[in-house]
Amino acid sequence: MATLALIDGAWERMFIWLGVALVIDAVDGTFARMVRVDQRLPRFSGERLDLVIDYVTYVFVPALAMIRGGFLVGTSGLVIASLILVSSLYHFSDLASKGEDYTFIGFPAIWNVVALYLFALAPPLWFNYAALLVCIFFTFIPIRWVHPVRVAKLRVVTLVVTTLWSIAAIAAVAFGFPSPFWVQAVLVAAALYFVAMTVELSVRAHF
Repeated sequence: MATLALIDGAWERMFIWLGVALVIDAVDGTFARMVRVDQRLPRFSGERLDLVIDYVTYVFVPALAMIRGGFLVGTSGLVIASLILVSSLYHFSDLASKGEDYTFIGFPAIWNVVALYLFALAPPLWFNYAALLVCIFFTFIPIRWVHPVRVAKLRVVTLVVTTLWSIAAIAAVAFGFPSPFWVQAVLVAAALYFVAMTVELSVRAHF
């Protein structure tokens, strides 16, 4: 449904469906364990299925949206989109992509969130390319990216920031793109907070 909305250029509708996929991704494991899928269907790997679906909704659809939305243009845009797809394959195949403290090791391939920022902020083309290349680069760098819900350090503060980010993300879709200034301000502030947390966690892990 997100892809059909993308083809129609209905960006807000696309992000609604990606949001629905995000909610499903948050609860599907709980339901699978509740009905004991691993025991009832021993040959069925819910983990593999989860990775396939996540790659489509977190990587492929957002990358295509960035092209169709005009944030990646020409040959250079196709090259960066290809790098997004390939680097994300590395992340999804990395057996050490999650830490024991529920952090993500390397950029966690949340290109749906990156795409939302581009649509909401509507930055200049050079910034799009620079930001995307930085994210691609950090896919291969083993620093710890904080999980917005399962984080232990500063948990209450992080959950508050996550809640504010969620409100701003919903408002971004509701008001249309580009977003109002207050929405942009909340999104940027939340991003800076999570980057700061990532730096702090990575430094603490190494020292």
